[in-house]
Amino acid sequence: MRSICLTLPTNRHCPRTIAALGAEALHAVDHFDIDVQLLVLDSCPPPVHAEHAEAVRRLPAHPRITAHHLDEAAQRDFLRRATARSGDAEPDLLLDLLLPDGVSYGACTDRAFLIAAALGCDSVHRRDSDSRYQSLNGRTIFPVHHELLSLGGRAADALPHVTESTLPDPLLDRRVAMVGGSFVGELSVDIARMRDADPEVYHDVVALWAPGHWSAERKRELVEESFRGAGTDPFTGDHSLLALVDPMRVDMCNIAFHAGTVTERVPLPPARDTIGSDYFLIHLVHDARLPGVLHNRHIVNYHTGERRTGPGFLAYQTRFAKFLLSMLHFHHVYDRMTEAGDGLLDESGRPRPAAVAALARESTELDPAENVRRLDTLDTAYRRLGGRYAEFAGLLAGRRDRLLAEARGDMADFARLTEAWEGLVAAARATTVASSAGQPGRAR
Repeated sequence: MRSICLTLPTNRHCPRTIAALGAEALHAVDHFDIDVQLLVLDSCPPPVHAEHAEAVRRLPAHPRITAHHLDEAAQRDFLRRATARSGDAEPDLLLDLLLPDGVSYGACTDRAFLIAAALGCDSVHRRDSDSRYQSLNGRTIFPVHHELLSLGGRAADALPHVTESTLPDPLLDRRVAMVGGSFVGELSVDIARMRDADPEVYHDVVALWAPGHWSAERKRELVEESFRGAGTDPFTGDHSLLALVDPMRVDMCNIAFHAGTVTERVPLPPARDTIGSDYFLIHLVHDARLPGVLHNRHIVNYHTGERRTGPGFLAYQTRFAKFLLSMLHFHHVYDRMTEAGDGLLDESGRPRPAAVAALARESTELDPAENVRRLDTLDTAYRRLGGRYAEFAGLLAGRRDRLLAEARGDMADFARLTEAWEGLVAAARATTVASSAGQPGRAR
């Protein structure tokens, strides 16, 4: 019987989301012959962690569901043992990349990948704490249903389970590496107030996501499409597509990867305080021409209040600015991966970590002039908006050199982690995960 990891990394109060995740796990075992390792990676302060622990304890017990609720101390203990066992010459560096002092969207998911390997899981299914499931006629619409129909099997065998296919015939023998959907509701990036305050400034800022050489028309099209997910239309019925999935059509709050093909081969970039750093594998799956399934069981996205407090606003805008600066390097890697195509894969049809690491290192040699122009544009835009945005512009002005260096350094860190990843995964498989007190389901 195969085992899956249904995971929720969180640094915010979300007991309702944990309860909903438990319901999704029940749906999975009720409809498929699987075990579910339900994994909550909790970076919240003790009072919130205690509420989450109670939410985990209240999950309905099932013999094929095991819940794991790990605070950062438990995660660090696991990672310290795994990095030491990996044989890498710099285990402390790897530990720092995987559990940094600061927010890292990529690193928190990398921890889930390694713990899933330790738990013997065949796939990793990620959700976010600032989202919820849709419903139809009183029935909750769980993405895991589409994920388990096809993930990890031959693409040809997925054909009876999807509505349609655009996958080229020569790729039908490859495994389905990813199944995902998008979101409906609020923008995935919390900048709608900027759009409402000044649409021209919003355009200028969001256009910085694009490569610098793009035409004005291509940038305008990107701005129109960016961060909107699947829009706002509610779910009315299932539709799924077997394809080389467009990275713009899926979201990391609604994603599943086959472990042996993806998450045990290449990690996510561990960049600190940078939104979007967890989307790399979606691009890798597409550019390496690995099959995926795109479904329409979209998750509802919403923004929690802490991003709009004074300190929360400045922290979030910093993450957004660092995302824009990271694109100088990521666009280079994406372009090279597209050129490489099947060359990214080994003889078993799995991504080659060395190929990805080499491209990440190559990107660190890029001229930072394009990022200097990005910072100039951000400074002008935020000062034009005034108020808290102008305050943030002042902070950016004082950190320009540091931000440019961090964008380059983050890619070097990604290359380093990718080079160590196979050894880390092997070590994780041999490393036990501490049990969680009061967890429902069977003990391990």
